[in-house]
Amino acid sequence: MFLQRTAVAVARRAAVSPAVRRSFIASAIRRDVKDVEPRAPISQKLKAFNDVKNEDDLLGPGAAVGEVPTDIDQATGLERLEILGKMEGVDIFDMRPLDASRKGTVENPITIRSAGDEQYAGCTGYPADSHVVTWLGMNRERPMERCPECGSVYKMEYVGPQDDHHGHDHHHGYEEPKTFADFVKPEYR
Repeated sequence: MFLQRTAVAVARRAAVSPAVRRSFIASAIRRDVKDVEPRAPISQKLKAFNDVKNEDDLLGPGAAVGEVPTDIDQATGLERLEILGKMEGVDIFDMRPLDASRKGTVENPITIRSAGDEQYAGCTGYPADSHVVTWLGMNRERPMERCPECGSVYKMEYVGPQDDHHGHDHHHGYEEPKTFADFVKPEYR
């Protein structure tokens, strides 16, 4: 019994080697091949950021057969637009932090640019980090929002296409509920 256990334990610890080892002949043959196609330089695969006019310009060429694609080769859509913009120093998504040097008021709100119909902004208070992040939602119908913690006012500035032909103006009978601001100061809406 003891001998069986030790034999099994020794077998588990023994290094397992493959029956046929890889020879270096295949590597030497690949190294000696002279008919290798030169890779196209990256500049031929890319369009300039200003040359992107439609969605077809945001399709990557892909990698050649037998190659591992890079981000530049395989990125498409918004990811490709972001890469092209970063290569030219343009931040297309405007990832800068919001202005926290002042408190937004109704007369002078902190503006948030948005290309979509709605935008969320996180308020950390004035002075900065005076309260936990409170997420505020703004949309095209109601572009201003006030933080309930510190009272700072944010306003969404829509910068997207003016007419999108998707029929987003059909609300299907939904009416936004009234808030206290409707009775006290309707201009807050």
